[in-house]
Amino acid sequence: MVVRTKLTVAYLGDGFSGWQRQLRARTVQGELEGSLAKLTGVERIVVVGAGRTDAGVHAVAQAAHADLPEGIPTSALPQLINVRLGSDLRVRSATKVKADFHAQKNALGKHYAYRIRWREPDLPWIGLRCAVLPRVSAPEALEEACRHLPGRRDWAPFTVPEVARRGAIRTLYRADWVWRPTGLDLHVVGEGFLRYQVRRMVGALLEVGRGRMTTAEFLDLLETPSPGVSVPTAPARGLSLERVYYRASPRLSPAAEAGPSLW
Repeated sequence: MVVRTKLTVAYLGDGFSGWQRQLRARTVQGELEGSLAKLTGVERIVVVGAGRTDAGVHAVAQAAHADLPEGIPTSALPQLINVRLGSDLRVRSATKVKADFHAQKNALGKHYAYRIRWREPDLPWIGLRCAVLPRVSAPEALEEACRHLPGRRDWAPFTVPEVARRGAIRTLYRADWVWRPTGLDLHVVGEGFLRYQVRRMVGALLEVGRGRMTTAEFLDLLETPSPGVSVPTAPARGLSLERVYYRASPRLSPAAEAGPSLW
């Protein structure tokens, strides 16, 4: 007998070649599966994530599921796994779920945060999850562009062409910002995100904030989507998956208007 178990996982992305299992690279999925196999004595355990994060991208609460042998106390599972993992990967919680629960297919939405600092933070552990980038010169223009992001549309300009050709229509519910004394945090919540989508949205917003792209040009990207358009990709270091939603939430409905965040 096996028990389907939902895992909530956190990691620093710098030491991983992304989420997805690879033969000759260290990945989050690979590390979890190897540790669970050693713990349970089962030759192969498959861990299914709510989605893939790219190399260098972090997670505060990535969700996943695995079918594990009966008899392992769920409350003790995080500790039993974590002693077998590196210091940059942690299972935060484990919960028994129904046999038909699927971490990816049952997800209703995801919250990503992109953190930017204008200089290296004084506290090094904060800097691990922040991209250090030049200060923007036109913050009001960046805010105005950000207000136009929410909605259901084709996000082809913000992903790679091969992904866009398979269908790039998604709903973005919220796009909010928090100005910090030394930087900027951008938060987005959507039903799902394409490869590089958040990092390219941030890259385009920064171009607007630096005066290299007009708001009209930014709106043209949104309104006349075209695969393969040249859009800057913000560094992976600043991006974190903050939460995966499996229940209805006010965050999963269109905001009246994007604005300063309450995160």
